[in-house]
Amino acid sequence: MICQREYSINISDVDFTKSLKLSALFNYFQDIASVGVESLGIGIDTLIDKYNVTWVITRFRIKIFRNPVLNEKITIETWHHGHKRLEFERDFRVLDSDGNVIAAAASSWIILDIKTREIRKPELITYDPSTIREEHAIDCKVGRLKSVGELEAVYKKRIGYSDIDFNGHLNNTKYVDYAMDCFCIERLSEYSVKSIAIDYISEALPEDILVLYKDVSSNASLSYIEGTSEKSGKVVFRSQIEFEAK
Repeated sequence: MICQREYSINISDVDFTKSLKLSALFNYFQDIASVGVESLGIGIDTLIDKYNVTWVITRFRIKIFRNPVLNEKITIETWHHGHKRLEFERDFRVLDSDGNVIAAAASSWIILDIKTREIRKPELITYDPSTIREEHAIDCKVGRLKSVGELEAVYKKRIGYSDIDFNGHLNNTKYVDYAMDCFCIERLSEYSVKSIAIDYISEALPEDILVLYKDVSSNASLSYIEGTSEKSGKVVFRSQIEFEAK
């Protein structure tokens, strides 16, 4: 019911403080989630070949108790809670070499039709219900984020080759980098991320331009970030980041 994998934090996974980047942590989660669904017989290749659908993440909630650093070895474990309505739920836990929990996460996923880009019902695919684990990694409701405060445009980002994945849209890990780029280096030198919540609302495709907004009324410990399509004006993602002084 639990999948595990060890990761060594190398130089490409850390930021200027030699601490694990948020986007690298999201990459690890994406990797171990792939292992998890493969073990259930509903990996990405099976979904594409058999059902013409693919996995797409809709929400992530992460709490960080200690950020690992360069050359540290960590273990990430994951398990699933089955599906509710249209979404599948999957949790994660990050352990250090002594077995201490240093981060935990909850996520929601849907299956998307490759051709129509429409959400398909979970009942389309089958898995062994005995693999469902009731334990939750964090105590939180994975509800939807709402726009708050007064938003100010920070910068624009054009979606290009390095941003997209095999689904042909902006990879979920890139949203995290875009959100973090809304903060100056001085701020990130003094504060570390304690938690992050992110909602993936609509697809961002190659050549799209995202406008990144930040809540100017937010305080030092909590910030709201929103990415909007310049062409359509629709919100592509929302995120809320909680900081703490180092």
